[in-house]
Amino acid sequence: MTDAPDLETILGRVAGASGPLVVLTGAGISAESGIPTFRGPEGYWRVGSRNYRPMELATQAAFRAVPDDVWGWYLYRRAVCRAARPNAAHLALVELDRSLSDVFLVTQNVDGLHLRAGHSPERTFQIHGNIDFMRCAAECCRDVIPIPAAIGDSWEKGRLPGERERGLLRCARCGAATRPHVLWFDECYDEERYRYESALAAAREADLLLVAGTSGATTLPVRAGELAARSGAAIVDVNPEPNPFRDLALSVPRGAAASGRSAEILPEIVDRLLAVR
Repeated sequence: MTDAPDLETILGRVAGASGPLVVLTGAGISAESGIPTFRGPEGYWRVGSRNYRPMELATQAAFRAVPDDVWGWYLYRRAVCRAARPNAAHLALVELDRSLSDVFLVTQNVDGLHLRAGHSPERTFQIHGNIDFMRCAAECCRDVIPIPAAIGDSWEKGRLPGERERGLLRCARCGAATRPHVLWFDECYDEERYRYESALAAAREADLLLVAGTSGATTLPVRAGELAARSGAAIVDVNPEPNPFRDLALSVPRGAAASGRSAEILPEIVDRLLAVR
């Protein structure tokens, strides 16, 4: 839970921000909907007699070596995401998005919960992709398409795609295998697929950067925070655990941080923002 002085400081900071607003979310906000964090115990996957860590499995190299295992892991993770529901934090951000025209959401999460909650796709930058989509692994085209409905929304842990699923997970244009539409550890951000430049431009122009539930373990979010700080933005961090964004928020003149759950704190922040806008 958050103590009162922290929350009051935060509400004061957001009330003083009148320009563009960027919200940056990470795994913590989805964990409050029951989705295990990527690096937690549920992230591991057994291939033969060995447990693979996410950093080993979520790579082009692993997909080339064991494509069925990689797809099985992602389809299981997708099933977990599909069973989850947006929480109060997601819904509060949707209210903010619908009420203000200068709000941009940068999310590290691939679960699609922000969009399912009703956030506008145009102003939602899914910088690590979306687990509900796939694309041609042979790069015959740039299309990003939904995973076929025939795959279903449930998938048992440890299950691998069979002949039927392999057929469904084929590129309709060239017949090659498809891959999950997610950014892997041995890949780079780009604008076309992951809105890299758009996310950084929004952070550079932000008058308020609101960070919720991220550990700051990936490069683009950290760079976005640095750009916002450099331009003099107010920075607010909401997270139950210490993290680099909390340190950043507390290092700038218009910064504040609260230790607590996004679903409890973000609705209050959104109410204050809408009251002063």
